[in-house]
Amino acid sequence: MPILSTTDLNVSRLCLGGNVFGWTADEDQSFAVLDAYAAAGGNFIDTADVYSAWAEGNSGGESETIIGKWLAKRTDRDQIVVATKVGMLAGFDNQKRDTILTSAERSLKRLGVDHIDLYYNHRDDPNTPLEETLAAYDQLVRDGKVRYVAASNFSAERLARALEIQEREGFAKFVALQPEYNLVSREKFEGDVRDVVAKNGLATVPYYGLARGFLTGKYRPGVEVHSPRAGAASKHLDEHGLQVLEVLDELAETHRTTVAAVALAWLAQQPTVAAPIASARTLEQLSDLTPVLELELTQAEVDRLSAI
Repeated sequence: MPILSTTDLNVSRLCLGGNVFGWTADEDQSFAVLDAYAAAGGNFIDTADVYSAWAEGNSGGESETIIGKWLAKRTDRDQIVVATKVGMLAGFDNQKRDTILTSAERSLKRLGVDHIDLYYNHRDDPNTPLEETLAAYDQLVRDGKVRYVAASNFSAERLARALEIQEREGFAKFVALQPEYNLVSREKFEGDVRDVVAKNGLATVPYYGLARGFLTGKYRPGVEVHSPRAGAASKHLDEHGLQVLEVLDELAETHRTTVAAVALAWLAQQPTVAAPIASARTLEQLSDLTPVLELELTQAEVDRLSAI
């Protein structure tokens, strides 16, 4: 398993997204997916306090609660790397000191753990001084409630500024960035953001690793997919997206694996990437993802996909 940046966290090559837990996957379905993921060798789970506040009847924290109940049933808590985030839940949608400290306590309680392995600033807050925000994260690390801190949805300029402040003040430094990044959505990350990540030795843990499901290969011209993400995924059904699918189909056949696994393997083999995030609400969906834990593309195959 790769080491996450400068940490001592050994993480699997696939990070399991927890956004579906408590939304499209109920507790029993979530437990089944989590059990199968761990049995396949996965140990890196991503969630957030806001998951899944958007679902009818939910208020946030549902995913953390389910993961916490699952962890309580296991004896290998120290082998599971749990990442969660703060800053997008209504009422806690900022990066003020009190918000961060209070939200961390709430997440710890829902997860049923005494520490969070990786705690993300879910979204940059330009209305709160970075010094205040970063001091709060540092306090959580010093208090032993968080092992490492990370950023998500930061611009290159703001990420560089945050890292400068952390260095200057002796604060706990961000060890990872979680950006949107996949085979058909590359422009937001490749360039200045990746340069800052590489220069500072951060790991990248991309979300939407399968472009909201498009890179599973189930979205094709004339095919109707019943999914809450269908509208967003289908927007990639253009000339570029179809070219990507054509090569993914060929490589999946070559490696006798799934289209999703090939797309995730391309992502996992990009500079700075430690583990792409992908979610599954059923065992069938998970079985499409787990081959990436072992799959290695040749450099020629990676380059061929990159060139599209």
